[in-house]
Amino acid sequence: MNAEAKPILVIGGGIAGMTAAVEAAEVGYPVILVEQEAFLGGRVVRSHKYFPKMCPPTCGFEINARRIRNNPRITVRTLATVEAISGVAGDFKAQIKVRPRYITGGRSFDDSVVEQLTSERPDDLNMGMGTTKALYYPHDMAYPPLYALDRDALSEADAKTLTEALPAGAIDLDMGEEDVEVNVGAIIVATGWKPYDATKLDHLGFGRCANVITNVMMERLAAPGGPTGGEILRPSDGEKAMNVAFVQCAGSRDEKHLPYCSAVCCMASLKQARYLREGNEDTKATVFYIDIRTVGRLEKFYYDMVEDTNVSFVKGKVAKIEEDPESKNLTLDVEDTIAGEKPSQEFDLVVLATGIVPNTADVKIPIELDYDEYGFIDGATSVDGIFAAGCTTHPCDVSRATKESTAAALKAIQCVNGRGGSNG
Repeated sequence: MNAEAKPILVIGGGIAGMTAAVEAAEVGYPVILVEQEAFLGGRVVRSHKYFPKMCPPTCGFEINARRIRNNPRITVRTLATVEAISGVAGDFKAQIKVRPRYITGGRSFDDSVVEQLTSERPDDLNMGMGTTKALYYPHDMAYPPLYALDRDALSEADAKTLTEALPAGAIDLDMGEEDVEVNVGAIIVATGWKPYDATKLDHLGFGRCANVITNVMMERLAAPGGPTGGEILRPSDGEKAMNVAFVQCAGSRDEKHLPYCSAVCCMASLKQARYLREGNEDTKATVFYIDIRTVGRLEKFYYDMVEDTNVSFVKGKVAKIEEDPESKNLTLDVEDTIAGEKPSQEFDLVVLATGIVPNTADVKIPIELDYDEYGFIDGATSVDGIFAAGCTTHPCDVSRATKESTAAALKAIQCVNGRGGSNG
């Protein structure tokens, strides 16, 4: 520990950023953790369970949230983005813009106030499947444990309701943006990922067929805190999905979309087929695949699913999905390359396994860094003192992301101590 060390700036408050922050802070280094959403947790808190243990991600999230809450060396800034970075290893300046939450945190209030409102906003936690009130609590284990307010969605009538119903000082509807400049010794980029845009896959029916969803939407359907309370229901009619197709490599390993493999989609679909089977012993799942890629210890998870007689595997790339206009059931145009025939069955629901796209593909870090053609950053970046981890660098699962974040924290510590500024 260096008592005079400058803080380490961590950009991104998902599982990778949270891990990097606690690993550095718990050995004595100050950390500034910046997250653009109103809460920490990123994609992890949007998941239902981890593979292969099938435990809820709140386990890992809750532990890290508690470590952050109990560590005075960590400063958390949510609703915040890094707008500019200048300087060199050991002496960076970063400009942070903090958007208003409008909730002061000084007074408590309960859901009865929220129920009085009529203004709504898209529910981004649940991938747009439903809405929340303009004043909302992000999720049951949200950190920071504060409501957030979508000011743009709030009607004037609801603004008046809040002003009258809430204790004085609980909200500030005139709260403005805050610009903060920090001087830091090293920077860790852990800005995470987003799913590939399934609207670009018209041949697979997303946006055209009511009962075609993506794998990230499936996670929210299966989650108890999701839009259906954990029931896997068809969007078209709210009926239980009994016969579900999982379409692998939806846009991945495709020169027209994502030419690379996202590494986790096969396991994610197998996990989701297991959700389906555990929820109802009569449900059926069919996985349409190019190759099943379950590396190392994950292979057993695959073979366990193969032994389930209600889970089928068809080797073939789906060319098109069509919808029956009355039943909204779905038919897949695909050839089983092993059997040499085309399956003709209909499905209640189709889940597209869309790939991982780094958030840096669209939103670059505000200092000159090198990106590959897909927007990923090398872990040892082209700028001394700046390190990257998790899905900012390549597609990976939670386990690998946390390991890489720990490594990034160690490199950042070396940098602020003047022993590891070079990435060469």
